[in-house]
Amino acid sequence: MRTVGEVIARRNAEAGGALIGYLPVGFPTLDESVEAAVALVENGVDVLELGLPYSDPVMDGPVIQAATQQALQNGFRIADGFEAVRRITQRTDAPVLIMTYWNPVVQYGVDRFADELAAAGGAGLITPDLIPDEGADWLAATERTGLDRVFLAAPTSTDARLAKTVEASRGFVYAVSTMGITGARSDVDRAARTLVSRLHEAGAEAACVGVGISTAAQVREVLEYAEGAIVGSALVAAVAEGGSAAAGRLAAELARGTRAE
Repeated sequence: MRTVGEVIARRNAEAGGALIGYLPVGFPTLDESVEAAVALVENGVDVLELGLPYSDPVMDGPVIQAATQQALQNGFRIADGFEAVRRITQRTDAPVLIMTYWNPVVQYGVDRFADELAAAGGAGLITPDLIPDEGADWLAATERTGLDRVFLAAPTSTDARLAKTVEASRGFVYAVSTMGITGARSDVDRAARTLVSRLHEAGAEAACVGVGISTAAQVREVLEYAEGAIVGSALVAAVAEGGSAAAGRLAAELARGTRAE
């Protein structure tokens, strides 16, 4: 398995950039979520984000909320997340990041979570509600285990905040394209271009844009100025409508946006 940073750098050298795909673990079932994740990689997704279902998903839009609530109703447990990572990394060489709110990690135990994620073959964490200032325990755990840590940057972030986020992140910085919750949008907010430029000025080697991306054209637009494009809600909706086959078809379509025309 290659690291997230290596994959993003390689895809920017050989193509337009990296395509990152998000799916929640356990939706509609654990087995089906693993199959869907593998289908994404087989159809052009370069890096996987696996979301841990959580009862209070403050950043998630309605599509992802509905999926994660179904997973929770089916009995999802954190151990299922590690099991999914293990099964996916046995079948693909794509890096697998877990995206999770911070409370489940604290409740599980920060070091225990890091150790089990690393043992499962995971690449690291995306933590939407954890800021570097409050992440000392996680930073220490990642230094010990070598896991990546992806922090979020918003259009409203100050220059000082962006600098701190860039310094603390490893793998890439997650640039939130617009203020608000996740969900497909007809236009990716123009603020994303400015935010990525500011992240580069702050020293970011890789800034990947998420929230609102759902088409190959949007992927191509984002990759004009960012190192990666992140797609979530559209892929989750595809799984809901047609399972792993539909998710794979959409991934193949989105991957067209990484190719030079």
